[in-house]
Amino acid sequence: MRSDLFSKDHVAQPATAPGMSLHNSKSIRYAVNGEMMARQGAMVAYRGNLQFERKGQGVGGLLKRAVTGEGLPLMAVKGQGEAWFAHEAQSCFVVDIEPGDSLTVNGRNILCFDASLAYEIKTVKGSGISGGGLFNSVFTGHGQLGLMCEGEPLVIPVSPQSPVFVDTDAIVGWTTSLQTSLHRSQSIGSMIRGGSGEAVQLKLEGDGMVVVRPSEATPHKPQ
Repeated sequence: MRSDLFSKDHVAQPATAPGMSLHNSKSIRYAVNGEMMARQGAMVAYRGNLQFERKGQGVGGLLKRAVTGEGLPLMAVKGQGEAWFAHEAQSCFVVDIEPGDSLTVNGRNILCFDASLAYEIKTVKGSGISGGGLFNSVFTGHGQLGLMCEGEPLVIPVSPQSPVFVDTDAIVGWTTSLQTSLHRSQSIGSMIRGGSGEAVQLKLEGDGMVVVRPSEATPHKPQ
């Protein structure tokens, strides 16, 4: 058979090193030699001797899921082999986290990560209310984190002189050196009259980066 489908741009080449890499802009390949973590249901293919186990979050984690709705449905991937991860053809990115780094990420944007990374679900400081996007996962440690985003993300620098305001349904994540608070951009009178649909944003101040997806929340898809 002959086709552009079978060009080297599409065919999976043997991994040259263990760990995570982009196979293409829509998928991440992980050469497993031990254990790694991934979103449940995100594995689209694998080869080798791998086992997939649903990861329990413990009583504390389950309580956080019930209260926040954030929850990160994880599975552990163990053994030796290669696995490919993707979700609804979203754009994929690999982030290297080093000791001392701390990255806050919305759970919907997490695809896979090294088992050496630690994560904890935390309330966004200054949010004051519970709602979508206000409970995120904070990653620390040393390792790689695979993220996904609908479309090409916007990465916006934040400085003490230039705070950034982001729709809570569009935010992907930010460096935890930033301070957060809720900001109301329209008056009560405007809201009563129907408003602009952009009533409240997350305000980020300090020195760091914020990542935003080029869309707001999409309707929930039936499982």
